[in-house]
Amino acid sequence: MARDGAVYACQSCGGVQTKWAGQCPACGAWNTLVEELQSRPPGALAPSKASRARGLAFEGLEDLTPPPPRISTGVDEFDRVCGGGVVPGSAILLGGDPGVGKSTLMLQVVAEAARRGARCAYISGEEASEQIRSRAHRMGLGDAPVKLAAETSLRDIVDGLKREAFDLVVIDSIQTLWSDAHEAGPGSVTQVRAAAGELVRFAKKRGVAIVLVGHVTKEGTIAGPRVIEHMVDAVLAFEGERGYPFRILRGAKNRFGATDEIGVFEMGDAGLAEVKNPSALFLNTSGERAAGAAVFAGIEGSRPVLVEFQALVAPSAYGTPRRAVVGWDSGRLAMVLAVLEARCGLSLGDRDVYLNVAGGLRISEPAADLAAAAALASSALDQALPQDCVVFGEISLSGEVRSVSRMDSRLKEAAKLGFRRALGPSDLDGGSAMQVIGGARLAEAVRRIGDGAWDQ
Repeated sequence: MARDGAVYACQSCGGVQTKWAGQCPACGAWNTLVEELQSRPPGALAPSKASRARGLAFEGLEDLTPPPPRISTGVDEFDRVCGGGVVPGSAILLGGDPGVGKSTLMLQVVAEAARRGARCAYISGEEASEQIRSRAHRMGLGDAPVKLAAETSLRDIVDGLKREAFDLVVIDSIQTLWSDAHEAGPGSVTQVRAAAGELVRFAKKRGVAIVLVGHVTKEGTIAGPRVIEHMVDAVLAFEGERGYPFRILRGAKNRFGATDEIGVFEMGDAGLAEVKNPSALFLNTSGERAAGAAVFAGIEGSRPVLVEFQALVAPSAYGTPRRAVVGWDSGRLAMVLAVLEARCGLSLGDRDVYLNVAGGLRISEPAADLAAAAALASSALDQALPQDCVVFGEISLSGEVRSVSRMDSRLKEAAKLGFRRALGPSDLDGGSAMQVIGGARLAEAVRRIGDGAWDQ
C-alpha cells in the first residue's frame, strides 16, 4: 500500500499514477514507476496570503506590446537559433548527448556575453570551479568576467542569485539539482520538475535569462521531456555524429522566435567555431561527381543548406537484401524505393541499398525525396549526375514530383556556390542564372539520369 500523500511517478515520461504497476500506462515503459511523497503540487512553493487575495487582470488583443529586448551573446549562431538573441526573463532548455559539447558551448556563450557587458554566471553541478576555469583558459576565455559556482542545492542557488543581479545564468545541469522540499533523489522526475519550476519562476520574476542544460535518455530525448519542455520558453537540441567535427544547434520550440532554426559549429582544439556557410562545409567540391551522389538544396529554419546524398546499390550477397540509411528517415527510403520499382521500372528488390547524408547532418523535410531517388537511380544505373546540378522535390506515391516551399531561396544558394543546373518540379523557375530541368514525373528524371540527357 502506498503511504499517505505518496504517488508513483514514471522516471521515463513523468506520468503520475495513484498505484504501482509494472508498466507505465502513459508511455509503456517497464519498471519505471517509483513511489514519491507529494505534500503539495510538484515544484510549487506554498502560496502566500497576498497571492491568494490578488485578483486576475485581463487585457485585450488590441493592446500593443513592444518587442522584447534581446541580449546579444556574441555567438551569432546561438543568437540565430534563439531568434536574434536571448530574451531577458526567458528560460531555455539545452539538451544533447554526453560529450557533444553542451558545456563548451554554454561556457563560450556566457564568456562572450560577459565581454559585451552582460552580467553572467555559470553554475555547475557536475564540475568543480577549477575544472571550468581550466577549460576556459584552454579556450582562450580566461579573461571573461564570468562568475563561477559549483552547487547542487536548489535553495542555495536561488538564494545566491537573489544576492547579486545577473542578466544571463547557465545551470549545468538540471538533473543534478535537488530541493530539500522533496524526498526523492536528484535526477528523479519530482526533483527535476521542482528545480525547473522554481528556476523558471525566478527568471520571470527577476528578469534573468536562465539556460538549463539537460541530459538525454538512450533514445536521444531530454530526460523527463514532458516535465521540462512545457515549462521553458525555448528548447534547443545540440546534435553531432561521432567521428564528425560538426555540431548542429537545432531549435525545437521557441516562444520568441522561429522553430526549426539551426546553428552550425565545428569542434576544434580551442572550442566550437561558428560556421558561417554550412553549404560549403557539407559539400565535396573536388573532382567529378561519382555515380550515386546527388546534391540536395534544403531549407533548415530560415537558411538554405546544400548537402550531398550518397547512395550505393549493390548485389545482395545474402537471401534478404539490406536497407541501411544514415541521416534520413528509413520509412521514406522504403517509400522512395517502392516508387522507383513500381513507377520507374528499376529493379531494386533483390539488391542491397545504402543511403547516407554526408557530413553528419540529419535531413527531415520531404523535399529531399527527389535527391534520394536521384542518388539511388544514379547508383543503380551507374550514371553520374552533372557536377553543377542540384536536386530537390517531393515525390508522391503515384510517381509525381511535387512542388516544395521556398524554391527561389534554394536556387539562389545553389547559384552562389557555382551550381548552374537544377532538377526539380515542373513549375521550377531558375531565371537566367540557372538551367532548370523540371519534370512532372519521377520516371522522366530517371530517364534523364540513365541517358545523360541533361541539355534537352
